[in-house]
Amino acid sequence: MNTVAKGPEFVVSRAEGVWLWDDSGDRFLDGTSSLWYCNVGHGRTEIADAVHRQMSTLDAYTVYNDFANVPAIELSERLAAHAPVVDPRVILTSGGGESIDTAAKLARRYWYALGRGDKTHLISRTAGYHGLNGFGTSMIGMNRFRTGFGEMVRDTSVVPHDSAAAVEEEILRVGPENVAAFFAEPVIGAGGVYAPERDYFTEVARICHQYDVLFVVDSVICGFARLGNWFGIERFGVSPDMIVFAKGVSSGYLPLGGVVVNGRVADPFWNQEGNPFVHGTTYAGHPTCCAAAMANLDILEREDLFTVSLEVERHLDSALRGLESHPLVGEVRSGVGVMGAVELTEEALTERGVTTAEVFAEARARGVVVRPIPDALLVSPPLIITWEQIDHLASTLYGALDAVAARH
Repeated sequence: MNTVAKGPEFVVSRAEGVWLWDDSGDRFLDGTSSLWYCNVGHGRTEIADAVHRQMSTLDAYTVYNDFANVPAIELSERLAAHAPVVDPRVILTSGGGESIDTAAKLARRYWYALGRGDKTHLISRTAGYHGLNGFGTSMIGMNRFRTGFGEMVRDTSVVPHDSAAAVEEEILRVGPENVAAFFAEPVIGAGGVYAPERDYFTEVARICHQYDVLFVVDSVICGFARLGNWFGIERFGVSPDMIVFAKGVSSGYLPLGGVVVNGRVADPFWNQEGNPFVHGTTYAGHPTCCAAAMANLDILEREDLFTVSLEVERHLDSALRGLESHPLVGEVRSGVGVMGAVELTEEALTERGVTTAEVFAEARARGVVVRPIPDALLVSPPLIITWEQIDHLASTLYGALDAVAARH
């Protein structure tokens, strides 16, 4: 707020493909798919047409209790058919933060339903991002998002993101009889683009199974072809108890999210009398949002963006690696998914006083939008980006780094 108060806002007036235009008519490459979500690119008339058709028939209606609508049913069936989850069921929400809260509450309520109500503790990872709702803020692996809010959800803890052994150690420290679930992103996104070590998730899944802890995958960023498959976690060959999704399910054209739940977790609520999951959100199963998502998934499949994204991933990795030679750059993290991080050196950040905000501003002034975090610049372009556009993104970012280096 303070930054905006000091100067004019960056007003986006229209978008098409990978391009944005501001209210002055200047064009910018969207190097972040807005906020990690515009997987199929901007301006897809098929999605707009699907939204118009649906609003002309049934604009909106609740799916509380036994209410349903055709788009919500069809979308849920379609997602369940592709989810790497045993006997899947789908809970729809309005976005990622709501979905994380839903999964967290369901994990606790599941154990309560089995007469094990002490299993409430939730474990997450450093650098992990799980939205900014109540449970998400409490589990987030970055202190800057938790500072100043006082105590939020109790019974949460964070372990190093790169150690499966640390997950086991924390379960044993808290006591398996007290741990409800472990949450993890397939590739950590907003926290800095950290891919897991080989066999990390295989080991984590084994540990969770051994200690009777639910394994919840947060695929909000990684889903819908960003990692070359439907939910991201397929790349690592494990089947979690729940998968949280949002963003790419509709490419952000309308807000939508949800949780895929396996049959084991669903069973007490489906098959036991008088045991409801008393939880819901106003716009869950919104028919127009679901229609937008169905049209978006049609594009993903018709254009085989699942395969295309793997090719984009390789070219983006190659282009970003070219930035490793810059004196301000300490590390480039890319190569797993259409996403990457360009981390600045400790010397640049501390001794020279460089900020990622400066590099972000210089890149935007040159026509490319990236995402700054305290120590790195993040990129996650639409999956339809061309090789030429990727090279333009990388070379512009290099020029921005040069400009900042010249001032310091």
